[in-house]
Amino acid sequence: MSHILLLTNSTGSSVDILPALELLNHRVHILPAEPTALLETDPCDIVLLDARKDLVGARSLTQLLKATGLSAPLVLILTEGGMAAVSSAWAVDDIVLDSAGPAEVEARIRLSVARAVPEQDEAPSEIRAAGVVIDEASYTARVNGAALNLTFKEFELLKYLAQHPGRVFTRQQLLTEVWGYDYYGGTRTVDVHVRRLRAKLGADHENLISTVRNVGYRLTLIRQQEDELTEA
Repeated sequence: MSHILLLTNSTGSSVDILPALELLNHRVHILPAEPTALLETDPCDIVLLDARKDLVGARSLTQLLKATGLSAPLVLILTEGGMAAVSSAWAVDDIVLDSAGPAEVEARIRLSVARAVPEQDEAPSEIRAAGVVIDEASYTARVNGAALNLTFKEFELLKYLAQHPGRVFTRQQLLTEVWGYDYYGGTRTVDVHVRRLRAKLGADHENLISTVRNVGYRLTLIRQQEDELTEA
């Protein structure tokens, strides 16, 4: 969840400015679109500026905010007609249409916030859990050194489960996290992908993805612990 500062001179709530924002799990603080706005609130993760009705004023404010040392990413909310006026001189990090859906708004917020965080040198690209090695950089997965021939969604599902070993996820949670907010398929999709993943993991490792009755799935560490005891 991000702390969002929404700057606007319009009356009403965020649902009147960017409706999709109301459907997302973020903390939104609305203030007048003025240069002193950042002095009146706690530090935020991202600033959204309502530029739907006053492009000239919005441009002046974006330049002023950046000139005074705004460190949080700055994103413009625009109508489709206002997009043609925006250029690099506006000093903004991204733009979003007021008609954008929840998935797009969430992606733009997430990417803008991530870009604002300094990159760490030599960040590990491998995830290791329960004998599975997942390389995010090359989109490959291995079990005991043997490569798995996975589809994109199979890889994403395995990676997400491996990132949270032992944690149980409902089918709906997995749909949201792996397939996205804008996916309208049924939870049966998760069952199909889990079944395919188990088949590709093989008989010796298919139980790494365990079913929790009436709840969902998890990547279990039980097999890894049993193997370690056997070796001992």
